[in-house]
Amino acid sequence: MDHFPALPYTWAMTPLTPKQRAHLRSLANHLKPVVRIGSGGINHATLQSIREAFNTRELLKVRVLESAPAAARASAGRIERDLTGVQVVQTLGHVITLYRPFPEEPEIRLPER
Repeated sequence: MDHFPALPYTWAMTPLTPKQRAHLRSLANHLKPVVRIGSGGINHATLQSIREAFNTRELLKVRVLESAPAAARASAGRIERDLTGVQVVQTLGHVITLYRPFPEEPEIRLPER
């Protein structure tokens, strides 16, 4: 099992509220998936691709292909567990929406709790 070293404690987030999830879902509505999970499943290369995608954006979509060994919900849980600071916004069909704010200056402003 691939695990990455934990990021600084400041990246640990409190769970998103339903209002915040709704806001992020609306922002992600127009986004296209930037990472695909195929027959290799979630491995080191897949997690590295997701990590690199978060270098340029705070919100992204991942498509789980039919050939993937695990369903989208199971894959989302694994991503959330293995990449510190990443939260699953939603899984819809074969698409996972993920959120991780920039550590220094977040671009997306979440609604108050």
